[in-house]
Amino acid sequence: MAVTVTAGERSVRQRPGPAPVRRSRGLRRPPNVLAGLGGFVWLAVIILPIYFVVISSLRSQAGFFSTNPLVPPTDITFDNYLLVLQSGFGLYFLNSVIITVSAVAATVAISLMAAYAVVRGNGRFVRSTFSVFLLGLAIPTHATIIPLYYMITRTHLYDSLAALVLPSIGFAVPITVLILANFMRDIPNELFESMRLDGAGDWRILWNLVLPLARPALVTVAIYDGLHVWNGFLFPLILTQSADKRVLPMALWTFQSEFTVNVPGVLAAVVLSTLPMLAAYVLGRRHLVRGLTAGFGK
Repeated sequence: MAVTVTAGERSVRQRPGPAPVRRSRGLRRPPNVLAGLGGFVWLAVIILPIYFVVISSLRSQAGFFSTNPLVPPTDITFDNYLLVLQSGFGLYFLNSVIITVSAVAATVAISLMAAYAVVRGNGRFVRSTFSVFLLGLAIPTHATIIPLYYMITRTHLYDSLAALVLPSIGFAVPITVLILANFMRDIPNELFESMRLDGAGDWRILWNLVLPLARPALVTVAIYDGLHVWNGFLFPLILTQSADKRVLPMALWTFQSEFTVNVPGVLAAVVLSTLPMLAAYVLGRRHLVRGLTAGFGK
């Protein structure tokens, strides 16, 4: 007996059904206990000094020497912070803000233009300048302090805020150009070509295209450079001497000599000096990893 199969039935028979779902058994990776334990140990190493500094700054001078330093104080006092503010901390804080903002703004502006020229430049001379910036990373700061001191004194900038701003810019430009150049290489070339076809010049491309797309890298280098300038101690020590030109690292050193016995007062100054950089990190933390790893995955 002949059985006829229509085209519809043939298509139904030949249509593959859904693949059976296979449950993987025993493929669950075991937890990395050693890595987790190492993470907790490293967290304790980082958190414990910060905890000690903060709670000690809230103690009285007598309570610091009579109680366990790791136990939270029962009688919290803010007299140490008031003492620091009355000892000229506001002037030192203002000097640090002026130097940091000026150095970071100039560094980012110069490095952004230099990185754009390195990445998008056509001449061999422009591209070879990238090696010069890399060479600047190999020069240690301490090896240049004597010629730097000579140049600052010859230009009559000694004991001024400009004497701290200019060297900070010079030593921050190489690493800033390196980070920005690696980030710009990730920008698609089609975007540059489309703006060229629209008649845009280099300045317009830099302002309307590169600047918005390079925001993570700009935030990264701004925080990185600002942290180095804010915590800089060698340049203020060598290039300034007046009390009204002190910055926060020099002020902390002065407080340590003035408040030798008052350890909570010194720690209160340390807490106040770290708050601006901590706030900058909290605001820009989302862009830090993306900006630092740009271009290195290729």
